[in-house]
Amino acid sequence: MPTSWADDRAALRAACEDGVGLCTIVGIEGSFSRRLGAQLAVHPDGTITGSLADGCLEKQLASEIAAATQPVVKRFGAGSELIDFRLPCGSGLDVLIDPVPDRAACRAVIEQLDRREAAALALSSEQLPERRYIPALRLLLFGEGPELEALRTLAAAAGLETEAHGKDALSLGRRPTGLSADGWTAVVLLFHDHEWEQAILEWALETRAFFIGAQGGFEARRGRTERLAAAGAPPGQLARIRSPVGAITRTREPGVLALSVLAEVVGEYEALHPHG
Repeated sequence: MPTSWADDRAALRAACEDGVGLCTIVGIEGSFSRRLGAQLAVHPDGTITGSLADGCLEKQLASEIAAATQPVVKRFGAGSELIDFRLPCGSGLDVLIDPVPDRAACRAVIEQLDRREAAALALSSEQLPERRYIPALRLLLFGEGPELEALRTLAAAAGLETEAHGKDALSLGRRPTGLSADGWTAVVLLFHDHEWEQAILEWALETRAFFIGAQGGFEARRGRTERLAAAGAPPGQLARIRSPVGAITRTREPGVLALSVLAEVVGEYEALHPHG
């Protein structure tokens, strides 16, 4: 499974290995550039998986892990006893430092995530008793031409799990077979020939996909809605289809469209994060 800038599960995966310590933000006072529950792992040689700040905090936590013998919550930044250590943003962080996390529990969570299931890890902290996780964002793309290739390439470069299907892998008027879309999968249609959309959208609306989007102008969108409604799709389901798709409502460049779509999809996925 690829690890990308959007993957906040990398530290947990590293903590499954013997000798690796795990640090978790369990409290934030003020503003900070990471969310509650953000984690990093410290390897026996001092190398780090994940990040919590600009490098200074990471170095301090590596030292804390090396000295710790049991889980402990320490304050860094504002209100900390470490008078020589400050955070540039002026905030205060409570970090759970666990030199020997429960390896079996970590592995169990990773196994659930690899099965595309939400999971939770119990923590030795009253402030944050458990760290909850959701599976990685997955993109399921259908379409044709440079728009499909641009989005596939951009998503893959970002390290996102991406599966793309062009016309040669589809049958006109038939629903996709052998595919699934769970609650952490985005389905995006990028067709110029909109007659290919009907069966795919009927299939997508029956899945748990958190995002369904399709490109097209006003007439294409109106015709699409009318056909789906005539086929029995209720208004509530039709409302799930984002069209025009993308953060930029009008664009005629494949590369810009790809950036626009990916920005909207990632924004919607971020909103699903259990720790905000």
